[in-house]
Amino acid sequence: MSTTVARPTRIRLRAWQSEALERLAARSGPDFLTVATPGAGKTTFALAAATRNLSDHPGRRLVVVAPTQHLKQQWADAAARFRIHLDADWSPRGGDLPGDVHGVVTTYQQVATSAAELASVSAGAFVILDEVHHAGDDRAWGSSILTAFDGAAQRLSLSGTPFRSDSSAIPFVTYHLDEALADYEYGYGEALADGGVVRPVYFPRINGFMEWVAPDGQIVTATFDDELAREQANQRLRTALSLEGEWLPTVLRQADERLARLRAVDATAGGLVIATDQAHAQGVAEVLRRRGVRAVVATSDEDDASERIRAFGESDDEWIVAVRMVSEGVDIPRLRIAVFATTTTTELFFRQAVGRVVRHTRGLRDQRAFVFLPDDPRLRRHASDLAASRRHSLTARQAAPRAEGLDGVDGDDDAQLSLFAVIGAVATEETSMGVFAAAPDALEGREPDGVELVLEPPPLPGGGVVGSWSDGEDETGDDPEAGLDPRQRRIRLRERNADVVRELVRATGQSHPAVNAELNRLCGIRQISQATVDQLERRLEAGRKWLRQH
Repeated sequence: MSTTVARPTRIRLRAWQSEALERLAARSGPDFLTVATPGAGKTTFALAAATRNLSDHPGRRLVVVAPTQHLKQQWADAAARFRIHLDADWSPRGGDLPGDVHGVVTTYQQVATSAAELASVSAGAFVILDEVHHAGDDRAWGSSILTAFDGAAQRLSLSGTPFRSDSSAIPFVTYHLDEALADYEYGYGEALADGGVVRPVYFPRINGFMEWVAPDGQIVTATFDDELAREQANQRLRTALSLEGEWLPTVLRQADERLARLRAVDATAGGLVIATDQAHAQGVAEVLRRRGVRAVVATSDEDDASERIRAFGESDDEWIVAVRMVSEGVDIPRLRIAVFATTTTTELFFRQAVGRVVRHTRGLRDQRAFVFLPDDPRLRRHASDLAASRRHSLTARQAAPRAEGLDGVDGDDDAQLSLFAVIGAVATEETSMGVFAAAPDALEGREPDGVELVLEPPPLPGGGVVGSWSDGEDETGDDPEAGLDPRQRRIRLRERNADVVRELVRATGQSHPAVNAELNRLCGIRQISQATVDQLERRLEAGRKWLRQH
């Protein structure tokens, strides 16, 4: 076993991250809201802040709240690079946390069902609320957030899409009238002007001629230039995105051709299609596969969806098709193309989708990204607003006014579409809009200025710092586990303990609870979820010794 003591973490912070850290350090109150555009590095900033805070307060825990299950794993992996050990599989049934774990990463949904248990974990802790606007998605969620984290020592809230259109106030956010006040804000325009942070995004907007049967039996024809009432505008968009017409297959072909040109220079470049629903996603993937390209589908009804997203991020496959799972926070830097093929038209969702392709890739000269859009007036307006880098704010309690009855509509009027039928849809001319803060040539190949920061490994709540952590220098053929961080070792050891228990049950004829109880007694723990890595190793060895006796 490799037993290297963790070395300090050296990171180069972007200027905004360094400035935000200084402002956070000077803050006297417990709450701090950071608003930064997708791709700017909110996770790095937050984990640098957490590392400092845990080092300044030995024994303090860290709790991270993420929007999705997939992002839980992403946060745990990112934390490991800062020598922070987070349990991404925490459950309220697990009891006290082991002494060699810094904390947990959970989801807003889990907070809603385990607020009381999390209140115990987070008492006096440093809490990171990722994409904090989710805390206002449901009144019960907001109440649970208050219950779970009111006793935290400090709460760092993050958002990349700082605006709301519902009536739910967000916990731990300071409001002035209807707007939330960010303690630090870093917008897309600033990031683009800095260079080396985000990519310039182009929006090819595709018009079309759509024909459909309305619920009242009337045949309607329209292009995206025609002014329509809300209901018919939704029907027009649904018609364009239907695979029964030719509009979407034509746009998919155009997007794939653009991706092929990018891959001629950047061989790992990938594309994302955001589909309307799960059946639609499967149909889109089939259209792409008929073009001879690899298309992965990741939808929430599949148990291995998170693993598919992870595998796609590490592969060189051309396309991933999803409904909502890749719309926010998922880090796949190689994505360069997105096709907006969903009927959800809110500005929040639109910005989340664009955020998937804006992450800058170091060393790549041509950084351009493309988001293919239906030329729907709502999406056209969102793209125009982003191009202008208009400053947005979180809205507290009142819904924002809707322009012409369309703004904020999600496009899903299923109750009104029972008789709806697509007749046809064809794509017509393309209009392209670019997002720039400087001349395109000035953006090519630039890397951001940075400030180097050296962070010592934060102490563990049980004392000491994380050991048994290889930086890759100790990997040998003699130790297949060299290079694993403590979280990965814990997962591996729990799996091996479970295997030994199954073998002992067969060998001894005792029940699973009896075998587990005896092994726990031998290594001095109450339940395996509370065991440190060292205790798990002793438990595994005790089980193997017992097995050798039979």
